[in-house]
Amino acid sequence: MRKENFLKQKLESGKFALGIFCLIPSPSVTNVIGCAGIDFVVIDAEHGPINMETAEDMIRAAEVEKMSPIIRVTENDPALILRALDIGAHGVQIPQISTKEQAEQAVRYAKYAPLGERGLCPFTRAGDYSMKKALTHTAEANKNTLVILIVEGVEGIKNLEEILTVEGVDVVFVGPYDLSQSVGKPGKVDDPVVVDAIRKCAQKIRAAGRVAGCFASSLSMLKLIVDCGYQYATYLLDTTILLQALEQLGETFRSYLKT
Repeated sequence: MRKENFLKQKLESGKFALGIFCLIPSPSVTNVIGCAGIDFVVIDAEHGPINMETAEDMIRAAEVEKMSPIIRVTENDPALILRALDIGAHGVQIPQISTKEQAEQAVRYAKYAPLGERGLCPFTRAGDYSMKKALTHTAEANKNTLVILIVEGVEGIKNLEEILTVEGVDVVFVGPYDLSQSVGKPGKVDDPVVVDAIRKCAQKIRAAGRVAGCFASSLSMLKLIVDCGYQYATYLLDTTILLQALEQLGETFRSYLKT
């Protein structure tokens, strides 16, 4: 891998890491997030308008600030995972993993032989654009690349323990909103039933020797998932953080006009 994987090193040392989802296709925004001391960004190629060319520049911006760039791909597809990793992402976050078989596929797509079947081209950013690293690139990439699986919905939660047996999985990421649906409380992520399920998922993931990941939509929820042991924590999205800051500014300004 072309750059040091700051996030993987932090997680392997047992430290907690904070990330932000990025929907804004802008290296400058990525740079600002890194300047704030955030550990990683998840460049969202699933729900956002970000293409691979822009994502590559966002990866560069993240690395300048020693912040790890992760790409969330659209689906568990070998071509999408290959492109995300070839442009230098430190890992891939793969949605809709519901079975052990899908987890095994994700690892195969993200790893080179003998661990997987990722296509090899050393002439990419990940390979330093050169034949010189052709003999060492695959081993380095297999060691450094993070594989992050998003377990979503009823089936994924039901099969969580089987998914956790798959070798090569670094992080299992629980989507709290999908989890709320799976326990019959759609959207109520602070419901006691959902909170209990969040705790139990963290316990299972950590007991299996994997890093537990989760999304927080509020600061109180962020504290909850940290207390539960979710080591890979994401908080909101760049779009939402910007919106909330501007809304608060507008409200404060209008309050000045009333005095």
